[in-house]
Amino acid sequence: MSDLHVGARDDPILERALRELAEASEPSLVLASGDLTHRGRPDQHARAAALLRSLEAPVLAVPGNHDIPYSLPARVVSPWARFEAEWGTTEPVHDAPAVYAVGVNSVRPWRHQSGAVSDAALARVASRLADAPAGALRVVVLHHQLIGAPWRTRKRPVADRTRVLSLLVDAGADLVAGGHIHQAAVSERHEFEVVEGELRSTVVAVAPGLGRPRPSRRGEARGALVYRVEEHALEVETHIWHGDGFRLTASRTFARG
Repeated sequence: MSDLHVGARDDPILERALRELAEASEPSLVLASGDLTHRGRPDQHARAAALLRSLEAPVLAVPGNHDIPYSLPARVVSPWARFEAEWGTTEPVHDAPAVYAVGVNSVRPWRHQSGAVSDAALARVASRLADAPAGALRVVVLHHQLIGAPWRTRKRPVADRTRVLSLLVDAGADLVAGGHIHQAAVSERHEFEVVEGELRSTVVAVAPGLGRPRPSRRGEARGALVYRVEEHALEVETHIWHGDGFRLTASRTFARG
């Protein structure tokens, strides 16, 4: 899931429904790809962490552009202090036999919307993915999107995204998950890149926003993605909020390997 925006129009009914979705899905890992809070305040970080941990599964969380202080000098001097107080790091790693996930911090305090990923961070991702157990789904999580939104949006993707995506693909990522645009989008490597031979599959996914801080803005869904991992397939389910609960609205299956 992504873009919870805790602190802006919080809905206890939606939170209960999210727990019901988690209970039905029984996730081995929850991915939270940024904008957990609306204004990056300590109380919002604490409430977002409590909600995510109530899903009773390990959580891999990365920051979004709303998760850093809005005021100076804290925005520049200590942008990650509040996030790290809850999660320990902005570049987490989840090491398990079935799923090996690496978080990437794509937020830059001087960029209001767009983010960036440094060469050093990409090198760390490649090194960590090389340590993944054989057969594990290798996942990279960042906040900023690497594929476009169905509706037009002013939210910019990660800077130099062709380079970033290319290096993540070359590093062996099976799934690259992001958020930021409050619209779901899913694509597979062979759908956007002309390749020859038996090159491995990479799925790039953007989760719809869970929160909706601006309800009058068109193009902002509320929902979450559920990934089901099989030996030779990765299924991506889109669950969208319908006022009384989350309902399955789409399911896509991609080949692994």
